[in-house]
Amino acid sequence: MVRARGAGRVIEAIDIGPADWNGFTEIMGPKGGCGGCWCMLWRRTAKEMNAATSAENRALMKARFNEGVPPGLIARINGKPVGWISVDRREAFPRMNSSKILKPFDDEPVWSITCFLVAKEHRRTGLPTRMLEAAAGFVREYGGAMLEGYPIDTPKTKYPPVYAWTGFVESFRRAGFDEIERRSPTRPIMRRRLD
Repeated sequence: MVRARGAGRVIEAIDIGPADWNGFTEIMGPKGGCGGCWCMLWRRTAKEMNAATSAENRALMKARFNEGVPPGLIARINGKPVGWISVDRREAFPRMNSSKILKPFDDEPVWSITCFLVAKEHRRTGLPTRMLEAAAGFVREYGGAMLEGYPIDTPKTKYPPVYAWTGFVESFRRAGFDEIERRSPTRPIMRRRLD
């Protein structure tokens, strides 16, 4: 638990830890995040995702929660879930293999951060950077040595949060990530070595 200052106010109790189903569903809301995705976009092929319903995505993510290692972390402020970060071994995200921009850079075993969802009232408070720090600790705990992310790097001063679900490059830089590859002007691949 840490004390933090954000957007001109002090946020007393931030706790970031392994996700639980109830916290995850509260963050996702009744629609299941963006368009009923339930954070399954990278966990399914494009064909599977295009054919899926929100209910199917929800059921698949629920099954993923039941497998053991949580598929991400939840940030809570004063006990209330306010943020989600998806973090898992890269092989859990098969859709990346077919992405021209985000396909694997090398054969090094990495854990990937593929999604953020932060409650509107807690955006622009630095919460994603703190979530990235927590993700690094989480990955270390499970024996991972490399953490990778795919943030947005845009010159726009205002960018719709719905399109920034992979995070912003500045949050990653503040959390100690370095750019290792860029196949698109706005989508770097960034890594942080953990050992």
